[in-house]
Amino acid sequence: MKPVSSQWWLVSLIVSGLIFGSSFCVEAQQPKKVPRIGLLSPSSQFSPRINTFRQGLNSLGYTEGKNVVIEYRFAEGKLDRLPDLATELVRLGVDVIVTSNTPGVSAAKNASSTIPIVSMTADPVASGLVESLARPGGNVTGLTNLAPDLSGKRLELLKEAVPGVTRVRFLWNRLSTAASVSLKTTQETANVLALQLQSLKCRTQKISTAPSKQ
Repeated sequence: MKPVSSQWWLVSLIVSGLIFGSSFCVEAQQPKKVPRIGLLSPSSQFSPRINTFRQGLNSLGYTEGKNVVIEYRFAEGKLDRLPDLATELVRLGVDVIVTSNTPGVSAAKNASSTIPIVSMTADPVASGLVESLARPGGNVTGLTNLAPDLSGKRLELLKEAVPGVTRVRFLWNRLSTAASVSLKTTQETANVLALQLQSLKCRTQKISTAPSKQ
């Protein structure tokens, strides 16, 4: 895993393509197996990322319904549904699971320790999803969008745009590792800029990263 800021779906599918290339080599006499992708999404099926996902596949030579099958599972914003949806994908025998954010990866990882999981998370190491960015280990790979330096830069830009500002509120999710890191960086910058930073915590559901007992 290496930090990036955009185009993560396309790059994730490139990784998926490498997995397919190494996993579906068969003898010429045998019928070729059609790869089956499990797409596990915490958000709605109408997310624009879905179109980007398909475009990424097409760029790698995979056309849905022709030489690749996509099994879609959407949690529709209800994170507590992710474990059951991930289990469904495993039961269907998908060859790779593509998902986003920590809850989705955690659910997929709990459902299977062997099916490759391609994802983007904020801080996979701190979340316990991988051992390290250089050597993830296990069956999780992908990208991280953790960029704590940007938090301080945003505050600097705000100060430039509104020179008279003296107090800033910082809204963050206390269950998010990335948000915690961002808060720390923002606070350090606020101290340098002589700004008063008011922390406002919010909370969303949390998916355990503990291994499944099944």
